[in-house]
Amino acid sequence: MDTLAGVALPAARARAPFALNLHRLRRAYSLLAIVALWQAGSSFGLISPKVIASPAAILAAFWALLVSGQLLGNLAVSLSRVLIGSAIGIAIGVFLAVVAGLSRRGDEIVDPPLQMLRTIPLLGLTPLLILWFGIGELPKIVLVALATTFPVYLTLVGGIRAVDPKLIEAGRVLGLDRLGVVRHVIIPGALPAALVGLRYALGTAWVTLVVGEQINADRGIGYLIMDARDFLRTDVIVVCLFVYALLGIGTDAVVRLIERRALSWRAELPQ
Repeated sequence: MDTLAGVALPAARARAPFALNLHRLRRAYSLLAIVALWQAGSSFGLISPKVIASPAAILAAFWALLVSGQLLGNLAVSLSRVLIGSAIGIAIGVFLAVVAGLSRRGDEIVDPPLQMLRTIPLLGLTPLLILWFGIGELPKIVLVALATTFPVYLTLVGGIRAVDPKLIEAGRVLGLDRLGVVRHVIIPGALPAALVGLRYALGTAWVTLVVGEQINADRGIGYLIMDARDFLRTDVIVVCLFVYALLGIGTDAVVRLIERRALSWRAELPQ
């Protein structure tokens, strides 16, 4: 019986990668079928290029933008806006979350105005930002910073408050002072929630930048979208949207990698 079990286990393990690859192939086939139908509909005139360009036209537009340098140049501008704005917003969100999460008085001072600001649509602030800071880079960076502040703040405050009080008490019994409790107990306990907030914040940053770059912009991926809209270039619009999607997936993948490394002590975390 033990021999049969020993033979069955490797066989099951051998079948698992095959089943996984088959599942991936099926998903790829469905996507390829959609693209093929899309191309066929465009080729036979069933789908107007004014509605959406064909996959072949989109690939041609991507190559033209890449060779001309327009795509990479505007991509660098958008990336710098997101990095600067996100860095500012994350730093502010972490600072305010620590103040509100570790102190009841800090919570009473910080949380009410932030909750009020959080309910204001960011796009509604755009006219004020233009009036305050002009039409240059600063309004776009401020918009991204505001978009990233609130997710980081909310998730980190929740993570700090969710730390088991028994763990805090155990740290004090072991001789940790307040700073030691924060460093060795509260920060590790709140880190999972903070990383979730970081993923959400970076995704929100790209969504916000899409809109911010379409308002009084002369550079960036959003500017390319607006310029393409004026000339009815749906192929360029789709290329830019695809670039936005890749950037969002890329930043999320970076945070997931950090999450795996920083939370390797969690056995239940998928690798």
